[in-house]
Amino acid sequence: MESVVLNIGTVVVVNGRQCDDLRPVEFVGELVASRTEYGYSDRGYLSDTRGVDESLYRAEGGRLLVYTEDWSRWQGEPNHYTLREVTEADLAVGGDYEALGREAGFGRPLTIDEALSDGA
Repeated sequence: MESVVLNIGTVVVVNGRQCDDLRPVEFVGELVASRTEYGYSDRGYLSDTRGVDESLYRAEGGRLLVYTEDWSRWQGEPNHYTLREVTEADLAVGGDYEALGREAGFGRPLTIDEALSDGA
């Protein structure tokens, strides 16, 4: 494990100037997995101008942390950076970070009932 430094807060660029309230968070840990989910354009198509990056860290002592970068490449739209402690249930089927959990090896195949439900 090594020292990890992440920034939390908000950044927005207006008229070529960056305004932010970022604060650094430092801990000892390791990156377990990461993923990017792209947003949609105003016409309903996938777009690389907005999205969310999620990174899963295992901190010293075994704590699981998800660092989220909710970003936009559009001037005047803010980028939000957050850190949240999660459980293995959050990374499992039906959890808030199920897709990240699959990337990290916490996933499992869906049951037939899960696959046929509205939530799948």
